[in-house]
Amino acid sequence: MNKKMMKRALTLAAFGLLMAGGMMNASAMDRAPVAASKAPAETIDASKLSNAWDKTFPEDARVSHKKVTFHNRYGITLVGDLYTPKDMKPGEKLDAIAVAGPYGAVKKQVSGRYAQELAARGFLTLAFDPSYTGESGGQPRNTTSPDIDTEDFLAAVDYLSNRPDVDPQKIGVLGICGWGGFAINAASMDPRIKATVTSTMYDMSRVIANGYFDYDKTPEQIKAERKALREMVSAQRTLDYKNGTYKMAGGVPETVTPDMPEFVRNYHDFYQTKRGYSPRSFGSTTGATLSSIPDFAGMPINIYADEIETPVLLIHGGKAHSRYFSEDVYKKMKGNNKELLIIPGAVHTDLYDHMDVIPFAKIAEFFKTNLK
Repeated sequence: MNKKMMKRALTLAAFGLLMAGGMMNASAMDRAPVAASKAPAETIDASKLSNAWDKTFPEDARVSHKKVTFHNRYGITLVGDLYTPKDMKPGEKLDAIAVAGPYGAVKKQVSGRYAQELAARGFLTLAFDPSYTGESGGQPRNTTSPDIDTEDFLAAVDYLSNRPDVDPQKIGVLGICGWGGFAINAASMDPRIKATVTSTMYDMSRVIANGYFDYDKTPEQIKAERKALREMVSAQRTLDYKNGTYKMAGGVPETVTPDMPEFVRNYHDFYQTKRGYSPRSFGSTTGATLSSIPDFAGMPINIYADEIETPVLLIHGGKAHSRYFSEDVYKKMKGNNKELLIIPGAVHTDLYDHMDVIPFAKIAEFFKTNLK
């Protein structure tokens, strides 16, 4: 044995002794009481929240709903609307679905519409406001990040898994728009999620990092845009700290002009009109905090979509500007657990609230088949 090989052998032997000592110490520690880190106290009392109907869509007489609260691992209390079929029997355990989105929206706009319709079809559903948004807790308001937004889905699964009226082996998630991307990210992390549906999906990390339609850009263009974004937001962070306030990125435009892209006009027609406006939604009002943006630009999501082993249904409009996000996730997934459903003629926002366009029968069939 030469000196190099001997040195390597001695190093490995020393490492083995160190590990063995660590294991013995761990064994000794196992015999001593170890205090667990306590779950956070929830800061919002669901019983004090109004259950008066305040949605942007009509109430369905076939469904009951009530406000509930749950917490994520960052100690933020989230508020959700729990929807159940009125003909649900006492002691019955239902298949459950956590629903969120679009990005910038709240549960009284789109996610609640999906949740109520699926409850009418026999599911227990939970539409929730994300952290820092709507009725949910968290400061500063309207902050977002790919980590916390994904965590909110996982926290919803935590909550549903512990309800006595839910079968914990039959829980799915449904994400709309930007929350479609977070749903995919959550499913790649958590095998408790038995089935995933996305509708008109965005990958928020990708679009913030690269801008729209990055497939038409050169790497040099993307790099230059990312640099300009970093410089702009970093300068603003200095001012935010000095001023004690957070500049907002700006919501959907209140007025539109003919030269704006069609999809921007479509967003306006939802977020800034009676059809979907909500003062709680940062899509309708201020936008997210500007300092949230670099989190998405520097933290990609969905990179492990190909590791999802449970069924995934990706739904998108045939005329949607965002269609490529769903198509690219579909291509990335390599198994036989994926399905891409394109709705002919539909634009991005048609899948927010057009009941004759959203394929609820297909969604319900998918969950009934795959929540097992």
